[in-house]
Amino acid sequence: MQSAYISTTYLGPVQQYCKLLQYPEIRLETAENYLKQTYRNRCTIAAANGPLALSVPIVKPDSLKCPTKDIRISDHGNWRHLHWNALVSAYNMSPFFEYYEEDFAPFYQKKYDFLFDYNEELRGLICRLLDIQPNIIYTEEYLPDVEHDFRETIRPKHEGEDPEFRPQPYYQVFQDKHGFLPNMSIVDLLFNMGPEGLLVLRDSIETNIL
Repeated sequence: MQSAYISTTYLGPVQQYCKLLQYPEIRLETAENYLKQTYRNRCTIAAANGPLALSVPIVKPDSLKCPTKDIRISDHGNWRHLHWNALVSAYNMSPFFEYYEEDFAPFYQKKYDFLFDYNEELRGLICRLLDIQPNIIYTEEYLPDVEHDFRETIRPKHEGEDPEFRPQPYYQVFQDKHGFLPNMSIVDLLFNMGPEGLLVLRDSIETNIL
């Protein structure tokens, strides 16, 4: 059985959810050390002025190396309110935001201690809404050399380095203004396309190289 290795993400990009759909087994990394400036604690949405990065603030670890699963969320800067307002502003005119608003709103009201737990509950919700049933296995140790390793491929500065991912255009609210913005957060696809987002994910998987 082919396994894909991925890291936890906050409202991860379309590319990440293609892996959840594509591979029969997903090894979700829990033993890696936390890295800054990745999708682990940030996402990018298509806002009125173009791509907008939203970052979940974290409590700085006591040591240079800290497992991602032990990273705590900080309450600094009233981020939950800011993130929710940004999502509403970007997607309140999208076709499906009103259908899913009540599903997502509690995540910006309830306090979560750990980033990994927060990300996982969001991922579970998104998979249910898109009707994806990935076979998730949480890693118990970090293996540096594995096949189908997307732990570092799926990150903001590595766009275009995944031959298995071919992002397919879909409707976006501000497309007339900015053109199609590929590989936004999965909520961009969900709020704009609803259940048909699953079809976009399928079409974005390049199967010829498997």
